[in-house]
Amino acid sequence: MKSNSHSPSLSEQANLLKVKTEKSRYKTLFLGFLLILLSLQSCVNKSKAETIDKPISDLSIYNLPSKWTNEEGEDIEMKDLKGKVLVMVMIYTSCKSACPRLVADMRNIEQRLPNNIKDNVNLVLVSIDPTVDTAKRLKAFAIENKMDGAQWVFLRSSEENTREFAAVLAVNYKKIAPLEFSHSNIISVFNADGELAYQQEGLGVNSDQTIQKITEEAQKIN
Repeated sequence: MKSNSHSPSLSEQANLLKVKTEKSRYKTLFLGFLLILLSLQSCVNKSKAETIDKPISDLSIYNLPSKWTNEEGEDIEMKDLKGKVLVMVMIYTSCKSACPRLVADMRNIEQRLPNNIKDNVNLVLVSIDPTVDTAKRLKAFAIENKMDGAQWVFLRSSEENTREFAAVLAVNYKKIAPLEFSHSNIISVFNADGELAYQQEGLGVNSDQTIQKITEEAQKIN
């Protein structure tokens, strides 16, 4: 009785071996590529974790124990902002002279930041008049000035904490009328570790160096 089985020729065997070899090579290449991607992702995650877990230096504002309230009514500490570059200014919402110009300067800085670093930056406005500037008032002010995006943060605290923080920023302010203050016009840049990196002083000044410093510090986070 004849068998219908067919033994592959040497040529067919060679072709089968070639196909298997190619499949094995592509599989090896794919696995290698996958390992590279996983390694890169691990490095990114490790870098972010190191930024968050890095010990706080003696020069960092994250050492301050003071409690603050943001425009959403949430209680926070300065260290809760750790991990991003902070662009900070002290204002009060009822101000009719210098503060609107400081707000304009902050908006101009935000608009000029490169898109690829904006997620690494928070723009923080701290009230020097916490009695008037309640969380509700700060929220309304943010909306009125189109500063209610995720990158904007408004803070208020006690008068004692506010005075202490102003000293850290070298901001002087004094109440000269029931709803009026005289104050310094300074925009401060803090790196991701909460250390002062740069200050811009004055109203309507050229912000090129400020933006350059923000960009430099923000790129270190990536």
